[in-house]
Amino acid sequence: MSEFYVRNGELIEEKEWAQIINSLRTGESLAEPGNAKNVVKNLLKESVKKRVTHKPFGILFSGGLDSALIAFICKQLKADFICYSVGFYDHDQKYPVDLFYAEKMARELDLKLKIILLDFETSEKIIKKTVKILKSDKNNVVNVGVGMVLMAALEAAKKDNINVVFSGLGAEEIFAGYERHIGYDKKDYSHVQEECWKGLLSMYQRDFLRDFSIAKKYKAELRTPFLDLELIKEAMKIPAELKINKECKKLILREAAEDMGLGEEYSWRKKLAAQYGARTTKAIQKLARKAGFKYKKDYLKSLE
Repeated sequence: MSEFYVRNGELIEEKEWAQIINSLRTGESLAEPGNAKNVVKNLLKESVKKRVTHKPFGILFSGGLDSALIAFICKQLKADFICYSVGFYDHDQKYPVDLFYAEKMARELDLKLKIILLDFETSEKIIKKTVKILKSDKNNVVNVGVGMVLMAALEAAKKDNINVVFSGLGAEEIFAGYERHIGYDKKDYSHVQEECWKGLLSMYQRDFLRDFSIAKKYKAELRTPFLDLELIKEAMKIPAELKINKECKKLILREAAEDMGLGEEYSWRKKLAAQYGARTTKAIQKLARKAGFKYKKDYLKSLE
């Protein structure tokens, strides 16, 4: 199946994306607040199930809550899949935390896992490929850092003849997973839902243009269970206080994950953003200094 924002292998226009997202603001919720967790569990299971293929597929796997839940559900469905985890490791620094958790979870749940370790040489190659695809946005350090993870994973998947890859994209937006959702006044969450809607709308420029440009390069199809229309619709009607408090973001999703049997360590893990958990930003920084640049963005700008 193709995601609703992809038509004939191409992204729909940003205007249409905005129209669809804004149309989801209406209607009654399927759940009372007390039953919201069960609705989330059921809709997420169904969302993953209908995206599973009969052929082997991949999962972008960081060992964080979102990818862990997708892998956990796929394992329950007895699907045939490989998890791909990416990290920069220069052997004299700390091991990427995402890889530590990915490996640990894979052992415990008996998941097929492929680790893609980037050293200086492979990082430089991946960076150059990434900036070539991102073109006008190539000096955006965050975009390149995140794009590196996706590109390295899709390269590995292609070698395994896998062209469908699952991503946890969208979970932060619909379940209030960003620091900005907490806000300055941690007692007042009245702004949370509006921030979530804004986040969904901005995904087109922030995430889709990057991820689907890279996926197209590898003739890969990205599947995003958290961006299922029914799940978005319901998640965006869940009261903010069930999603977030001053100690924890994505609260109801974590509770749902633990209820489903994922395990407390993974359900409640506080994860760094992809570019930090995989240390790709550190790779860009080190390569920039090696090339004589003070700022990472100037190094990226210099690449052809």
